[in-house]
Amino acid sequence: MNLNNTSCCQSASTKMSWRPTYRSSKFRNVYGKVANREHCFDGIPITKNVHDNHFCAVNSKFLAVVTESAGGGSFIVVPISQYGRLDSHQPKVCGHQGNVLDIKWNPFFENIIASCSEDTSVRVWEIPECGLRRNMTEAVMELYGHSRRVGLIEWHPTTSGILFSAGYDYKILIWNLEVGEPVKMIDCHTDVILSMSFNTDGSLLATSCKDKKLRVIEPRSGRVLQQASCKNHRVNRVVFLGNMKRLLTTGVSRWNTRQIALWDQEDLAMPIVEEDIDGLSGLLFPFYDADTHMLYLAGKGDGNIRYFEITTEKPYVQYLTEFRSPAPQKGLGVMPKHGLDVAACEVFRFYKLVTLKGLIEPISMIVPRRSDTYQEDIYPMTAGIEPALSAGEWLSGINRDPVLMSLKEGYHKPNQLVFKAPVKEKKSVVVNGIDLLENVPPRTENELLRMFFRQQDELRRLKDELTSKDVRIRQLELELNNLKNVSPNNV
Repeated sequence: MNLNNTSCCQSASTKMSWRPTYRSSKFRNVYGKVANREHCFDGIPITKNVHDNHFCAVNSKFLAVVTESAGGGSFIVVPISQYGRLDSHQPKVCGHQGNVLDIKWNPFFENIIASCSEDTSVRVWEIPECGLRRNMTEAVMELYGHSRRVGLIEWHPTTSGILFSAGYDYKILIWNLEVGEPVKMIDCHTDVILSMSFNTDGSLLATSCKDKKLRVIEPRSGRVLQQASCKNHRVNRVVFLGNMKRLLTTGVSRWNTRQIALWDQEDLAMPIVEEDIDGLSGLLFPFYDADTHMLYLAGKGDGNIRYFEITTEKPYVQYLTEFRSPAPQKGLGVMPKHGLDVAACEVFRFYKLVTLKGLIEPISMIVPRRSDTYQEDIYPMTAGIEPALSAGEWLSGINRDPVLMSLKEGYHKPNQLVFKAPVKEKKSVVVNGIDLLENVPPRTENELLRMFFRQQDELRRLKDELTSKDVRIRQLELELNNLKNVSPNNV
């Protein structure tokens, strides 16, 4: 049997059936609704960085956006209810010495956000409950382990203190935040890692890479379970499709058309379906909703968002419709399920970055229903904000599905968990007033960079201190001259 021909036939039949075919689905009439201008976030200096990322992270409390800044990287954090035009002097999180490339909220601690940067560091920040009142420069944790810039970070989906980071050194580090140290390095990639995605219980990690390979990895051991060399479909982004044991990738065909492909996670020899989307050049970002089995495709620089329904039977990927807008999107943040408006039958919400206008538009995906009662069929039990495992349990080999919650009563249950950063005991060996342990010569490029940035900060502080003391000396000299001038007259 010629699988290539079968795949092509499936692809062609799916494409032909996009608009004309009627298929019974409760999500067939889902539509996108843009928030009124007064409910948008305006006046935000969105970063102009060309790195292929969203530069935006959202949860039910805060919106975080990477901003344009001079002399290091920064991002702003505003309460989700503080829409409208932002103050031009809005406080920022600005501790990185290089451009910020990715930000992600902790799924279990809604005040904790991680960021990674060109300065080779990953940092963890704790945002005050009421938001920022002044610039934040001190992180709860500074994590150094990569030798080149860090482009991606992902929180583990079921574990409270595990963070993954992917750097331009082609390595993925697994950080145990309970001790503040890397506990595993995955080094099976031969080029830059483009994306990472976890299955539902976090026991598998899928990655796409610039070396044109798609991998399924057991993260604790670093063992590659499945690998595909994508010659006809150059993979850019990958996402696990919930518990369906399927992967979906977006990429480019050999004819340079944008394309999606569906894969069996246990056999990556050939995609189940490949489907051409269009001939545009912007990167396609996939977003999958495991509760509704809906897939959203948003292109970087596009104004539209297409949505599909994923099924276990042919044609597997069923086109529904698309949301259209004239404003191009730089990136998109996604609201977690417990932050949605269930009374309005909202099943998904994007936060669209419009760089040219300095604007962030909330876009709600709504299922039209006449009834005002709770719609249980579109809101099954969903992953909540309680971790299923501690970091130690996961590292010991235990897997658990997410702790589920119902959206029926709305989201009012406070999280009783408290995030605690590890406190490291500082040792010192002082000889002639110099701490020998603090001044150990750098052994790696990463340590050299850390020392360089630390010395730059120290030089900046000392220059400021000298300037202020010079001013004080001048003031005292003037006061002394005044006293000398006054004294003879008094005599």
